[in-house]
Amino acid sequence: MANDIFLLNISGQDKPGLTAGLTSVLADYGGKVLDIGQANIHDTLSLGMLFEIESGEKSSAVQKDLLFKAYELGITAKFKPISLEDYEHWVTLQGKDRYIVTILGEKLSAYQITEVTKVISDKNLNIDAIKRLTGRLSLVKEEEYPRASIELSIRGKIENKVELTEQFLQISHDLDVDIAFQEDNIYRRNRRLVCFDMDSTLIQTEVIDELAELAGVGSEVKAITEAAMQGEIDFNESFERRMKLLKGLSEDVLHDVAVNLPITKGARRLIDTLKSYGFKTAILSGGFTYFGHYLQKELGIDYVYANQLEIKNGVLTGNYLGEIVNGAKKAEYLKEIALQEGIDINQTIAVGDGANDLEMLNVAGLGIAFHAKPTVKDNAQNSISSIGLDGVLYLLGYHDRHIDLLE
Repeated sequence: MANDIFLLNISGQDKPGLTAGLTSVLADYGGKVLDIGQANIHDTLSLGMLFEIESGEKSSAVQKDLLFKAYELGITAKFKPISLEDYEHWVTLQGKDRYIVTILGEKLSAYQITEVTKVISDKNLNIDAIKRLTGRLSLVKEEEYPRASIELSIRGKIENKVELTEQFLQISHDLDVDIAFQEDNIYRRNRRLVCFDMDSTLIQTEVIDELAELAGVGSEVKAITEAAMQGEIDFNESFERRMKLLKGLSEDVLHDVAVNLPITKGARRLIDTLKSYGFKTAILSGGFTYFGHYLQKELGIDYVYANQLEIKNGVLTGNYLGEIVNGAKKAEYLKEIALQEGIDINQTIAVGDGANDLEMLNVAGLGIAFHAKPTVKDNAQNSISSIGLDGVLYLLGYHDRHIDLLE
């Protein structure tokens, strides 16, 4: 005997036992659930169930009993018959490419979401699901650290990914919102290693600039630092020039600077969460090991690679020991750590803000420009500029409830 296919849509006040009550009716008639999904907004339920049932008496009876059960539960039920042709067409869509678009900001407006979803629609992509990743916001109590994030699961064929990401980047610039775009693949769900730049990423300062101020050469060093961050001069050259200007600075100054490092908002929350979920973490910095090792103890970082100051008779000589950790070296260290830990490169994340971070941002499975210079944002896979470093967690798909359980 032929079977009928129906889409059952349920709406109403959420309460325990709704799904169990409806599926038990379907079970009594030997119905088969083909798909099911549920959303709950402000205690209001929206439940969809696609089911198959034997045509004839069973089909009529199950619809009647489901309507009666819905009445008993105080909810509204609507049926829509689905043809076999439409069902089979729907089945063929499951092979389409899938992507994740994450929207982040201090607050998200309807206009920001409209502009992002317009781009998705214009590319003939379908939004399968929308999830809020951040906790509920009070309209009365002022938030100490406001942040909002939603995740869109989209499906379809993208003809021009570069054009799509450029449109997202333009919206980000115009509307002060972060938009991350990722393929929804096995690697996205199984990241294992996160590598951070240090200065202006894990900490809200450029240490070499602070040391220069204490050495009385602040303006000279700051100008060189800025040019290097913008990619205007070679990092190695800028590093050597700045080091020479620090000659004669007392070693005692290093400790005072270290204990007062301004750790970036959200950094502790991010790293504590990563550690709890088994991630490996690393500092890959063009700064100095002295401060990297201090942060390693303070935050519980697994690896540190940075430049080593040469110190003789308690003062800086203006030289360094070993190779300069530049952009290429950072990318090399990321690959080395991944290999050592048995982690596929696609399971890695790199976070940084400067031009010398671009190589590691682009070699990592997920590269994130954090509060970065325009040149870096425009050339990175993704960026976060509107909230703190823990915004990385939302790009990984974590909800605040996954994070707050650990705090």
